[in-house]
Amino acid sequence: MKRRSLLSLFPAAAPLLGFRANGDPVAQPAFTEAGFSICVQCWSLKEFTLFEAIEMAAATGAGGIELYPGQKLGGDHGNARFGTEMAEHQIQAVAGYLEKHHLSAVNFGVVDIPKVESDARKVFELARKLNLYGITTESLGSLDTLEKLAAEYDIKVCFHNHPRPTALWNPETIWRGIDGRHEHLGYCADIGHWASSGLDPLEVVRKIAPRVRSFHIKDRASIHEPSRDQPLGTGVLDIAAILDEALTHGFSGNVSIEYEYNWKSNLPEISQCVGYLRACAKLLS
Repeated sequence: MKRRSLLSLFPAAAPLLGFRANGDPVAQPAFTEAGFSICVQCWSLKEFTLFEAIEMAAATGAGGIELYPGQKLGGDHGNARFGTEMAEHQIQAVAGYLEKHHLSAVNFGVVDIPKVESDARKVFELARKLNLYGITTESLGSLDTLEKLAAEYDIKVCFHNHPRPTALWNPETIWRGIDGRHEHLGYCADIGHWASSGLDPLEVVRKIAPRVRSFHIKDRASIHEPSRDQPLGTGVLDIAAILDEALTHGFSGNVSIEYEYNWKSNLPEISQCVGYLRACAKLLS
């Protein structure tokens, strides 16, 4: 791993255009030198409308955002909420606002996905319309349906963990579910929630790195005691080592900043996190 100064911050690259397995183009957020994209989870900005969150995420210098279900759209769409029930013109309005602010949507979640294929397909159709990389979920009970649709739509399914005692707090639970399944099934590694559960996130990632598809990135004051989110690089989690481990195993997904503190005025902290991740990317390139 090349070691460079973490004080050096670097601007985003221009958005890239990738292609799905069937040849369809898919917009992707700007990748860092290390090969991952830096995004803002809109849950960090849940006190604001989606259109406001897009403006704020763009101001941080991030390359993309991760959408979540139920956020009010705002603007001309008022209290209409983001999700599978949106009208086509609302979906296009979101896409247009992202383009205006030079951001890409990357993931959608955390979203419940039912076993019934016709209902689950609605989530994948929305993801396809917005050219998403993946869907973040905890619906491990819908595994068969998710595997089928992930392969069909060429979209990653990223299983997320909340803290103990929720169903997926233990990474082994997810591993047992996805082991031997389609490569599009993997983890949305929420390292802060693992720390809250008393797990060392670096040790977890060392075990599961080949199946990490995305991150909800956080830093914490402690691994063994509950603590709030704080700007990346100011806590005890070794973010650079965690990302390096994933990159060693081919990780090329989104690292989404989910900052669950100081809800109404956390933009400076989120911007600080973006800068830290850019420095990490240069360090790891």
